[in-house]
Amino acid sequence: MARTKEFDPDAALQSALELFWRRGYEATSMADLVDHLGIGRASIYATFGNKHELYLKALDRYGETMGEILVHELSGPGPALDAVRGVVRRFAAESTAARTRLNGCFATNTATEIAPHDTAAARRVVQDWERVETLLHSALVRAQAQGELPGDRDPRALARMFLVLMQGMRVVGKASDDPARVRDAAEAALTLLN
Repeated sequence: MARTKEFDPDAALQSALELFWRRGYEATSMADLVDHLGIGRASIYATFGNKHELYLKALDRYGETMGEILVHELSGPGPALDAVRGVVRRFAAESTAARTRLNGCFATNTATEIAPHDTAAARRVVQDWERVETLLHSALVRAQAQGELPGDRDPRALARMFLVLMQGMRVVGKASDDPARVRDAAEAALTLLN
């Protein structure tokens, strides 16, 4: 008879995500994962594979979760430009808040730490960015159709600019303790929507 798992794999994956997000891939050992998750090494391997496979699963979880939040924020009823402004300002606020700024964005952290030499991680980061860009683009197209965004603006170029800005805010916010730097950049970029 097969043994039943003595832990919740979903909760363990979330816990691994939080550890990787806080410490990074290289600084997190299997021993750290065993201690943090409170489950044995063999159980981690049997459920998630090796450390790299667990990291990729955590990155997938992060992308899905953040994607759902952005879908909710950018696809709801009401003025589309207000939604875009709200997302950009949320990223700025999170990038400078004491409780969240030092973690940065898990996808951005991955892009700077391991994506340059890890094609599987790089592919996931690009997929995450494509998802964000697509959601921003859709909201901006809707804004233009509703007469909120001037017709001479390029929704695709704006979506790409906001994606790059939002990722940059995470990096700058993580390294700088001057919140005005991030907030000022966000507000200057938002003037392009007027």
